[in-house]
Amino acid sequence: MGISNQSSKSAGSVGNTRINIFFALLLIGMTGYFLWWGLEYTLHQQTLLFVVATAFGVFMAFNIGGNDVANSFGTSVGAGTLTITQALCVAAIFEVSGAVLAGAEVTDTIRKGIVDLDGLSVTPNQFIYVMLSALIAAAFWLLFATKRGLPVSTTHAIIGGVVGSSIVLGFDLGGSSMAFSTVNWPTIAQIATSWVISPVLGGVIAYLLYGQIKKNIIDYNDKTEAQIVELKDDKKIIKENHKVYFDAMTESEKLPYTSSMLHDQDIYKDEDCTLEDLETDYYKNLYKIDRERTGLDTLKALKKWVPIIAAAGAVVMTAMVVFKGLKNVNSHLTNLNAFLFMGMVGALVWLATYIYTKSIRGKHKEDLTKATFIMFSWMQVFTASAFAFSHGSNDIANAVGPFAAIMDVIRTNEIASHAAVPPAVMITFGVSLIVGLWFIGKEVIQTVGTNLAKMHPASGFSAELAAAAVVMGASTMGLPVSSTHTLVGAVLGIGIVNKDTNWALMKPIGLAWVITLPAAAIMSAVSFVILNQVFH
Repeated sequence: MGISNQSSKSAGSVGNTRINIFFALLLIGMTGYFLWWGLEYTLHQQTLLFVVATAFGVFMAFNIGGNDVANSFGTSVGAGTLTITQALCVAAIFEVSGAVLAGAEVTDTIRKGIVDLDGLSVTPNQFIYVMLSALIAAAFWLLFATKRGLPVSTTHAIIGGVVGSSIVLGFDLGGSSMAFSTVNWPTIAQIATSWVISPVLGGVIAYLLYGQIKKNIIDYNDKTEAQIVELKDDKKIIKENHKVYFDAMTESEKLPYTSSMLHDQDIYKDEDCTLEDLETDYYKNLYKIDRERTGLDTLKALKKWVPIIAAAGAVVMTAMVVFKGLKNVNSHLTNLNAFLFMGMVGALVWLATYIYTKSIRGKHKEDLTKATFIMFSWMQVFTASAFAFSHGSNDIANAVGPFAAIMDVIRTNEIASHAAVPPAVMITFGVSLIVGLWFIGKEVIQTVGTNLAKMHPASGFSAELAAAAVVMGASTMGLPVSSTHTLVGAVLGIGIVNKDTNWALMKPIGLAWVITLPAAAIMSAVSFVILNQVFH
């Protein structure tokens, strides 16, 4: 046994080593290709600065994968719905698709509303140093947090970076009064309020949603399974008592009794059999237990509630994909079109789920724990995929936004209001996201999926759906929320329902949330000074 375990561990180690080598070569090869392409695109201007910017842009995307993407998939992995490898495959497809198909249009929003450099005489290179410093600071802060398993907001990190470098630039150009006037402080105040709003909203919605799922589905299933076990035990006792009773009979009593037993045995097989048709107490007792067991509607909760919950989840996640992703690409997509599409998806999911619950046969009708696990696993894969697409189409901007601005300035030697984002950038940074998830994402996955609260596919689905609903609702109402903070809050809400929340772990996480913006700002300010000295 020891040799066998050692061999399997050795084989697993070899397998992981090969995967590590594959992803390392993939990232190196993709980055090498991008540098070759990018030098042509930027007309071989400021080559060293472009290479440095590419290195830190890719590094930033790598760390977004290790923290933000890992955070998104933590509940799926923690619930046992997806393995790390499967999560990687889902992330590879949907994160990169979201980034390439719908991400380019939102990358110019990173520098809007945070700082105002229009009133300053900023040179193109100074603008590059502002954005590059933000990338450097955010990337290193994310790496620090990720290695400690702390899920933090990448958006807050990059905003902090832009603020820090802009303050130093403003100080250089106009002194202390100019330095702080560049920052849009009301926006920063909104970000600070999101530290409270996001987790509270996520926690409340997840608590209410999972509370209903637990009450109406999980608890009902547990009660029904307990009844099934009790009936099985009763049947076993009847058989044991009957054996004792039969053995205690005299030979003269056994003959007529055996005849009655054979009579009941034949009749019992008929579907039309009634209690009055039976002669022996043994079969009468069996009849009562079997009819009671047949009368149990074991799938009642699954048939009634799961299709409704699945349809509601489909509508919310489709809304996230449409409004947070596809609308970035297709400006002609009207709200009516979007709502009709959401309604169709919801109806199809309700129908498919209802048909599936009706088709459950055999042991799954009594093994309700397994049936529930399977159904919510499929639902959670759907929510995780939609979350990944939305994440790829939006949060990739935290890396691509500043980098696209840098590349555009290097190419044109002008500061434009909008920077084009070539597909090569999106693909390269999308690949870097996935590689980052593989190499450094496991700690954050462990935190969100296991350490904060124990996850089950039903609770994981509830957390993801609650977070998506809050992000969508808050975006519609203009409230500042962080998807990272919201999902962590949702996990805490699940833990409150199950009474297993790890509040001690929330202390360092909460501290990291508060520190993210100022820490990134300080590191960015230092980076700006260094870059200004090196490239000036």
